[in-house]
Amino acid sequence: MRAFLLAPFLFVCLCLQAQERKAPSYPLITHDPYLSVWSNTDELNSSVTRHWTGAPHALLGLVKVDGQTYRFLGKEEEQFITLLPAADELDYSVKYTEEEPSGEWTKSAYNDAQWKTGKAPFGDDASAVGTFWRSNNLWVRRNFSLSSLKGVEDLMLKLHYDDNIEVFINGVPAFQRNGWNDQFAYFPLTNAVKKSLRTTGNVLAIHIKNTAGGAWLDAGLVRKDKSVVESKTAKQRSVKITATQTIYTFTAGAVDLTVTFTSPLLANDLDLLSRPVSYVDVQAASNNSAAHDVQVYLGASSGLAVHAPNQEVKAEPAASATLSLLKAGTTEQPLLQKKGDGVRIDWGYLYVGAAKSAGVKQYISNNTKDVFKTGKAAPVTGRNLYLHTVADLGKVGTTAATQTFLLGYDDIFSVQYFNLNLKAWWADKPGASIEKEMENALAQRTAVLAKCKAFDELIYNDALKAGGKNYATLCELSYRQSVAAHKLLKSPQGEILFLSKENYSGGFINTVDVTYPSAPLFLIYNPDLLKGMLNGIFFYSESGIWKKPYPAHDLGTYPQANGQLYGEDMPVEEGGNMIILAGAISRVEGNTDYVRKHWKTLSIWVDYLTKEGLDPGNQLCTDDFAGHLARNANLAIKAIVGVACYADMAKMMGETATAEKYTAKAKEMAQEWLKLADAGDHYVLAYGNPNSWSQKYNMVWDKILDLGIFPKEVAQREIKYYLGKQQKFGLPLDSRKTYTKSDWIIWTATLADSQKDFEALTDKVLFYAENTPERTPMSDFYETLDGKRQNFTARSVVGGYWIKVLEKKMKP
Repeated sequence: MRAFLLAPFLFVCLCLQAQERKAPSYPLITHDPYLSVWSNTDELNSSVTRHWTGAPHALLGLVKVDGQTYRFLGKEEEQFITLLPAADELDYSVKYTEEEPSGEWTKSAYNDAQWKTGKAPFGDDASAVGTFWRSNNLWVRRNFSLSSLKGVEDLMLKLHYDDNIEVFINGVPAFQRNGWNDQFAYFPLTNAVKKSLRTTGNVLAIHIKNTAGGAWLDAGLVRKDKSVVESKTAKQRSVKITATQTIYTFTAGAVDLTVTFTSPLLANDLDLLSRPVSYVDVQAASNNSAAHDVQVYLGASSGLAVHAPNQEVKAEPAASATLSLLKAGTTEQPLLQKKGDGVRIDWGYLYVGAAKSAGVKQYISNNTKDVFKTGKAAPVTGRNLYLHTVADLGKVGTTAATQTFLLGYDDIFSVQYFNLNLKAWWADKPGASIEKEMENALAQRTAVLAKCKAFDELIYNDALKAGGKNYATLCELSYRQSVAAHKLLKSPQGEILFLSKENYSGGFINTVDVTYPSAPLFLIYNPDLLKGMLNGIFFYSESGIWKKPYPAHDLGTYPQANGQLYGEDMPVEEGGNMIILAGAISRVEGNTDYVRKHWKTLSIWVDYLTKEGLDPGNQLCTDDFAGHLARNANLAIKAIVGVACYADMAKMMGETATAEKYTAKAKEMAQEWLKLADAGDHYVLAYGNPNSWSQKYNMVWDKILDLGIFPKEVAQREIKYYLGKQQKFGLPLDSRKTYTKSDWIIWTATLADSQKDFEALTDKVLFYAENTPERTPMSDFYETLDGKRQNFTARSVVGGYWIKVLEKKMKP
């Protein structure tokens, strides 16, 4: 009886093990802020794959085994059949008024003859709307008919609004919400609304309030297209994440699959890091003694090449000597025009390829039905297109057969840098083309994968030796996310640029206080990349465009780097950041070659820190979401360490008098800080408030660079205090709130002298990553009580997790 019960028990355990959480989201295709595809579920085939912003970037993977189709990758992107078009599909006019109407204005019998007639959409962007609208209220009525009532049970409201809105259909409440959305969303309708519908004489009535900011209204009616690929679901057995790969295993009937996504973002190989091509390798092998007919399919939605799904796309075959190749891009091609946070690329072209062979077929369509019935690879223009690739592996036995698919993106121009359009690093060479890059990626696949394997092992072992197994897991999870939040280019002056996008926290480009926490990863594996994060800021000041005695906050909003757009400066924050990182580069490289050419600028900034840094005014710091804070003790540490780093660089340069002057100044400031910040068993968040506390993460550079500015017992007193302040998901940032920043936790933990204390703080960050209810790329800003993301996601700052490895490298 025990043996009989054991079998189902083991089966359940195996299933639970296969579905064990590894990450909040799984990186699949990761190259830059635009070419970025993730799976937000633990099973690769249980959800639509998405861009880090949450928009569908659908990939679909199928395998046919002896005529039976199994799905291993993604789900079909939701498709809708239009019943009442919105303005993104068809021009339409409505009746409207900006004065509150009397009577039953939501009902079809209402007389709206005195209302104005206007063209949709309504909004405050005169260049994009049909009717300009900026008043506080708007009432709209749109009469419509339906050709049939068939399918109304699946009816949905298609709505883009800003901001507070009420929607009625035939007088019946259909939707109400305060707030706004930045693109079309789809909302199901109640049975009462559906029952009110008839073939003629319907009315869609809307009231919207413009309370602040932008204004927008556009609406229509759709129903879901329920046609999908007929398939079974392959059983996922495992998933593994390394620095450059995500590897899944499945069972699809009589065949086992290994599906490997490789984005070769090798920090020590700039040409390979910049090449915007990922590998999707599907390896199939019989799991019994028989051979089986196997075909593999990969579908890629044109959604990867648009900002919004309503944008028209052209897809067509592309020329290549060695590849079967398809490409897709918008017909409009608005090069570098859109900027902002929740923005996807809508210029350039997506490419999908595989080696030319008799077994590989490609075609294009506007759906994923009948995916193994290949059509002709002819040009297609429309919306929501799919690029299909089918590979026939023939008879597959116990010896595995592998099919490699390539996904690439040519963005033509990547960034506008002080009004000059720049190409990506890979493209800024004579004769460069995406076709050649993809051909080279295929030809070099074996060598590239070997490099990735070696690099993955290096990454893991470095982190394991520095901080233990759980810490090494965190570093693996963070690697691709951090690198892929940047774009690699060359400036007009011939310098490397490695420009970040401040993902989901403003969308700014080359933000200094995003560079600062990201830096440890790049200091370890390629300091030139960190120089590429500083060069644009130095140029901004040294060109005379930025005239203030401290660095700018940013260079603009991605992808337009034409000058700071953040609304307020962070003088001590950014001045300290730039000097500390310049000092760290000098120490890591063992010379001051980089900083010599910027010494005048650094000298201006350090003088600001000596005057304003010890007792900062009511300034913002990098934790600006917490608001202004005067007399910020942790910000003062940054200033003090910045002065010490300047002195350290001067010493390396042989400028003894300067080194002695600023070392003395840093120590003087530190002694005064000890008096101002002392609260007995800890140090305060803000001078004068003994009941406050905060993570003193900026002090970590004093330890790593062995500057000798603060007494060692300061950090240890703080660590002891922090251990008593932890919550379920980690250590709060400070005494004001219970939210935290995961990068700062790792920096703070690195202040600890014992491995036990380090793990006590950092293990909770891994617990967060594996248990947060938010299924997005890893956030660095979350609530320690419940693990919920507060806002940020997919940001480069998780490169800061590598601070412990940096400490190990600096002090072997």
